[in-house]
This record gives sequence, C-alpha cells and structure tokens, in this order.
Amino acid sequence: MNYLKAVMQNDEQLKLDELKNIISIGKKLNKDIRPDEKKLEILLGRQISTNSKTTKKLPENNIEKNQVKEKVVIKNEPENNILKTESLNIDTVSPIRSISTNENKIVVKFNKNYVKNDIKQISQKIASNYVYSFNIVGKYKYTIPTKLEINNIDNISVNDEKDSVNIRISNKENTKITYSLAPKELIITVNNQQLNVAKKESPKTIETPLNLPSSITSSIKSESKPRNKVIVLDAGHGADDVGAVGPNNRYEKVINLNVTKYVGAILKQRGYTVFLTRNNDTFIKVMDRTVLANEKNADLFISIHTNAVPKEKANEVDGIETFFLSPARNERAKRVAALENKTDIREMSNSSKDVFLESLNRPRITASHKFAIDIQSGILQSARSKYKDIKDSGVREGPFWVLVGAQMPSILVELGYVSHPTESKRLYDKAYQQLLANGISNGVDSYFSKNP
Repeated sequence: MNYLKAVMQNDEQLKLDELKNIISIGKKLNKDIRPDEKKLEILLGRQISTNSKTTKKLPENNIEKNQVKEKVVIKNEPENNILKTESLNIDTVSPIRSISTNENKIVVKFNKNYVKNDIKQISQKIASNYVYSFNIVGKYKYTIPTKLEINNIDNISVNDEKDSVNIRISNKENTKITYSLAPKELIITVNNQQLNVAKKESPKTIETPLNLPSSITSSIKSESKPRNKVIVLDAGHGADDVGAVGPNNRYEKVINLNVTKYVGAILKQRGYTVFLTRNNDTFIKVMDRTVLANEKNADLFISIHTNAVPKEKANEVDGIETFFLSPARNERAKRVAALENKTDIREMSNSSKDVFLESLNRPRITASHKFAIDIQSGILQSARSKYKDIKDSGVREGPFWVLVGAQMPSILVELGYVSHPTESKRLYDKAYQQLLANGISNGVDSYFSKNP
C-alpha cells in the first residue's frame, strides 16, 4: 500500500524504499522480480546527490493586483534526511514532486526547499477572463497528463516553460487567490465563496429518498431501527468516461448512476448512513474513489458497474457477477478488470501488481468475499422475481484498482451486459434498475445480519 501511495504521489524517494520491500516480498513468494529489480536500477541510476538549501524565514509579502492578494508564508523546518542506499546518497533530479488539487486548493510538493524568488505570480485581465499564473522554477515530468479541477473555476492548466512549470488559473469571475510557501510545499488557495454554495446544492450524502414504486417500498420495514452503519456507494465512470456502450448508445455511466441513487435511497430508508462518491454526471479518478469511504470511516464500499463484450460476442454473453479484490485467477476476471481499470494509470509492472495484491490484508479480503456472496445472492433473488432467465455469472476475484484504497470490505458489482440486446434494454429500464437496487440493499442487510 505504501508503494502504491508513493506512485500516486510521485514520491521518488518513498518509491525506492517500497520497491525494495516489494522485491523482498517477491523473493519470499517465489515471484519473478526481475522487472522490479530493473526498475530499481533505473530509479537509482537517475538520481544525483544534491545539497539542499536551508530556507530562511522571510517576512510576509502581500501582492495585490486586480483585487487579488497572494500571501507568502515561509516557515522554518529542519531539512529532511536525504534517502540513503547501499551505494549512493541520492535526491531526485526533478525538484517538483507532484501537482494535485484538494478541494479548493492546488498543492505542489517539492523534493527540496523553495524560496519566494523561485515562484513568480502574475494576475491579469485577458479579454473577459481573470487569469492568475504561477511560474515555478524547475521541471515536472507529468505536466501533460496532469489535469486539475476546482469547483466554479473555468479552467486550470499546467504547462512546461523553458526552465519552469506554469500553473494557470482562468475564470470569468474575479476570484481571490492566495498562496503560502512552506518547506517543500506550495499551496495555492482559491477563496471562492461560491464553493460552499456548490457543496450545499450537490451534497455527497443522500438527504431525500427517491420516490420508489410499491414493489420496492413493500420490502422496506417502516419501523426499521437505525443500524448505525455507514455505506459508501460508487457509481462507476462519469462525464467523458462513459464506460461501456450498448445498442442505441446506451451508456454504462447512466445505468451505474441511476442504480446507485436507488440503492442509496433504499438504504437510507432502512436506517443506514449513505454517501455517494458522485451523484451527478462527473468523473472522479479511480484512485480517488475510496478516499470518501476512508474519510467517513465507512463499514462497506460498493462500486457499481455494467459489463460489456465486443460486438461479435454480444448475443452470447450476459449475466450478473460480483467481484472482490484479489489477483485475477482466470482470463475472464482479467478481461473485466482490464475494462474497468483502463482509466487508471499506475507505474507498476504486472509482477509488482501481483506481489502487491498478494500482500494485501487477508482478513479484509475474506470479509469482502463474504460480502460479495451476499450481494450476488440478493441481486439474483430480486431480479429473478420478474425475470426468471437472469444468468448467475458468479462471485469472482479480480485486480480492480478502484477497490485498492478501501480500508473496509469492498466489492465491485457488474449489473449485467449493456452489450447484450435483451439485457441492455432491461438495464435501461427504471423498474429493473430498482429491482437491482433492492437486491443490492438486501445483500447489505444479509451481510450485517451475519457480521454485525
């Protein structure tokens, strides 16, 4: 898990340490560790010894242009020890480690201490837009794939300059931007009052249950006692990532979101506390989807998806299946996982992934397996109450990276095949979506009845 975090954070030094651990584990498990040893050799080879500068405490410096203020705060902090290896004393060649967003902040992490003169800020009005630029001395090797978004901000771009990286924030509304510089970290804060309004208009928690038909509500006990359990539901894909596409442009992302909302509504009525990773047509990075579950200390995490196969096999393959996280044991699981993982990019070789998955917390995997069995049974029972021909494709294990970060029992449900002519029509039918949602909810009840 630490190596995966290092990869996601582009933390070169931590990757070196954790890669050594993976190699050690791989040897014990008799895995092919040659790709990992080669990667370690490459990482070590591209490092150089550097002497980091000690940052001195500077007075606050206020900049005000077009009603935009930037506050620079430098704190004294002892230099971190440079990572030591058997033969080299190394630091990272690129001084910029990572660039990411966290709510209304852009966070830039460095591999050395930066000072005020390393960062140039410009605020200006270009045509009808207010533009705020931050030029940061140094290079960052992931500028092209880096995509940043903050609510109510029109555009954020990251670009390479000659000897620097430029972060450009463009917005039609005049927005107050502040930034603070601490040892090895720059935080750019977007002080937009509309952010709080946006959160209230589209909360992650379902506050009002949907209007469900009598066939669904009849199975909900009106006198249900609060269960004091937290469930996080994840509707797969979203926005430009439409997922699988069936006949007549039936999109997986639409099915996933509709069923997820129905599940949330039912569980809410049954006394659970429910959170959704998304409740509209937006996209969330695969590696970020379990963040909410961990923050809310959830008891269960459910990622809801829809399956597909190529057109030449569309008439032959259908059915419902439920997955839990583990190395893929067969080609079918590998195929489904590859389909769901394609929007996720990890700097790990296949052998590294296998070693990582083998080292996961086994009790949590066992609990996820039991949870998957209850969910699969609940969905089949509910769906077959109307459609007797529903195929049971079983409970399977697979390397689904959306489940990797979850610290609680977690599963991925494939509701059916949107590529199949008949099943595709059902999956787009609201009544059938509600049957599936009821089955998932019954599976949750069943799991907690046996695992209170």
